[in-house]
Amino acid sequence: MGERTSPDGRRIAVLGAGANGASIGADLTRAGHDVTLIEQWPDHVAAMRADGLTVRMPDRVERTEVTTAHLCEVATVIEPFDVVLMLMKAYDSRWAAQLIEPHLAPDGLLVGVQNGMTIDTIAEVVGPERTLGCVIEVSSTMYEPGIVERHSGPDRSWFAVGSVTEATVGRESEIAGLLAWAGTAEVVDDIRSAKWMKLVSNATTLVTTASLGLPMQAALDHPGMRELMLRSGQEALDAALADGRTITPIFGLDADDVSRPETVVETLLDTLYGGFVLPSTTTTILQDWTKGRHSEVDDINGHVVDTARRLGLAAPVNAAVVEVAHRIERREIAPSPDNLRLLLTLAGS
Repeated sequence: MGERTSPDGRRIAVLGAGANGASIGADLTRAGHDVTLIEQWPDHVAAMRADGLTVRMPDRVERTEVTTAHLCEVATVIEPFDVVLMLMKAYDSRWAAQLIEPHLAPDGLLVGVQNGMTIDTIAEVVGPERTLGCVIEVSSTMYEPGIVERHSGPDRSWFAVGSVTEATVGRESEIAGLLAWAGTAEVVDDIRSAKWMKLVSNATTLVTTASLGLPMQAALDHPGMRELMLRSGQEALDAALADGRTITPIFGLDADDVSRPETVVETLLDTLYGGFVLPSTTTTILQDWTKGRHSEVDDINGHVVDTARRLGLAAPVNAAVVEVAHRIERREIAPSPDNLRLLLTLAGS
């Protein structure tokens, strides 16, 4: 487990101060750390500068005065950052890493606190010796600038941090100690497998439930949906194992909880819903679609399809999920419970 790191003079940037990034940045700021929130939504930056950041949680509301910068202001940064927590969308990882690389200290660390398999992309830009991988489980939304609705407060949030090279072994606790202010933080030996396990969970839940246009709990309860979700997750797990990854406990589980491969996907699903999902929780995918944005489907279910194809496996449910998501993003169809029938048809069910 990560023990909270006390303020020590390090300069920290949160690159991507949307719902999750802003709330994590607020937690670190309130702990006394020197944090700059770097964000691309001008109205959000302006609101935080004018009125601070408001984070609404189920049991309390916190307002925090934060230091912010717009992306276009990064070029004016003089003193480098010692730690960059990157919470950009997975598909924005390369250009975001390139943007911040000149401002990362020579011995600094860039941590992809993201969904998707972004570790190698980040390492290619800043070097593996300045890269750490991270798994995140935080549920939050933001529809108004300067205001975050955080469904899972620090007591219900979870992170795992790990190295991708021997050069950073021993430094994982530096980041876990920071993230411990925002949730439970663990150091793991095999971050690639941990990232794949989170991808299994995401392939099970994120785009599938969003396709129905429903909150996560309502989607899971829709007749026939749980079975489809489990099939999608099982395809992802099969691809991960065939790709050389191992089953690794996440979400605070232990090795015994995931010792039976045939029940791993269901265990992850039930753990996620039991510990992190509220009745009103919607996925980041549905939030993106509601805002008219492109989603991370190609980095989640699409990654499963690509990996399975490369290894000679079939992933018909994930392929169906990708197809339906693309139709939604082309405005050919809307998120709706009716899409379950389409998903089943495309998956050959």
